[in-house]
Amino acid sequence: MRQKDASGAPPREWDARTYHTVSEPQFEWGKRVLATLELNGDEVVIDAGCGSGRLTTLLAERLPRGRVVAVDRSVNMVKMAGETLVPFGDRALVAAADLSNLPFIAAFDVVFSTATFHWIVDHDRLFASLFDALRAGGRVHAQCGGGTNLIRIHTRADALTALPEFASYFRDWSVPKEFADAETTCARLERAGFHDVDTNLEDAPFVFPDAQAFRTFVSTVVLRPYLAKLGDERLRDSFLDRITNAAAADSPAFELDYCRLNLAATKPR
Repeated sequence: MRQKDASGAPPREWDARTYHTVSEPQFEWGKRVLATLELNGDEVVIDAGCGSGRLTTLLAERLPRGRVVAVDRSVNMVKMAGETLVPFGDRALVAAADLSNLPFIAAFDVVFSTATFHWIVDHDRLFASLFDALRAGGRVHAQCGGGTNLIRIHTRADALTALPEFASYFRDWSVPKEFADAETTCARLERAGFHDVDTNLEDAPFVFPDAQAFRTFVSTVVLRPYLAKLGDERLRDSFLDRITNAAAADSPAFELDYCRLNLAATKPR
């Protein structure tokens, strides 16, 4: 499935099994974010954008008397997360849902999320949905791409879309992403009704060991929306070759210039 929907959202489906094996940057960031989340162990937590469930397992381990609901928009990810979380039984439930229109009201003590919110263009709608899903006094504890996140590879990819061999596939198209800054995000969270808002940006570059590791990762994650627009494998290979060759000349080679947006907020009691 390679199309995007009329809302401008990224293509819904992922290669979940490949993502499960190559998502080391996201997993490492997620572990650090989870380590700063204070839990008693009896909370009901939503993992908003659970992906393949790799990080959700660590979250579930911290909820021995509670429950985690792992939610993702991708059916492939939900299926993979369901397999990953089998050992936790009914303490870890999995559901397919749009984070901007969650089917939950006052259901959770914590919204936990990493590496997801930047795929959602309308953050005002997203934060309103999260606010409604939280119980009074509930918290958002999350991290996503923000600020100058991945500006180097996106600049290169955008330039490629203007070349004759690719241009016809990218007419009237923009990259479905939202890399907000800390100040904008703070204002959006407060507008949604949250208090005690804390937002900040941090640089988090990641260097891949070789061309193949870089190419596999960016094709599965970063360039997924671009590649979904291209009509055949030859064009996708050509696009990836040019991106990978450019990254080989960087110093350090095969580095992705990630910038992470940390956000925390509380729903008033």
